[in-house]
Amino acid sequence: MLAPKRVKWRRVHKAVAKLNKGRSKAGNEVVFGDYGLQALEPAFITDRQIEAARVAMTRFIKRGGKVWIKIFPHKALTRKPAEVRMGSGKGAPEVWVAVVKPGRILFELAGVDEETAQEAMRLAAHKLPIKCKFVKREKAVTPAAAETGGEANEG
Repeated sequence: MLAPKRVKWRRVHKAVAKLNKGRSKAGNEVVFGDYGLQALEPAFITDRQIEAARVAMTRFIKRGGKVWIKIFPHKALTRKPAEVRMGSGKGAPEVWVAVVKPGRILFELAGVDEETAQEAMRLAAHKLPIKCKFVKREKAVTPAAAETGGEANEG
């Protein structure tokens, strides 16, 4: 499972109020692969859910393409054992989660055709606790293409 090698603080604030504010500022474009899976809702996604989605994708593409995982579980969620009285500090770290806001690209995929990528992403999305959508990479306009086909900005 995914987890940080070392952390400065084992037990961090949950900060759920920040999770529900706004869209993802970074990581909201497909940059490495040709296709991506974009989150539409805010959520904490656990290391097990990330791994399950990755396995579902790689099994479907039969290890033919390349998969990028664009999120990492940096935050530890703590839990106190069952039937323990109140007090005596915060519980032990139980699970590692990635904080995901709407618009964040979760996975990227390259080296397969669009139909295969769409089905692989659909299978991965079923393993996640949020609604997701399939997105394609926007082709960057090169300066040469902009000169020939683009509009000239004359001032």
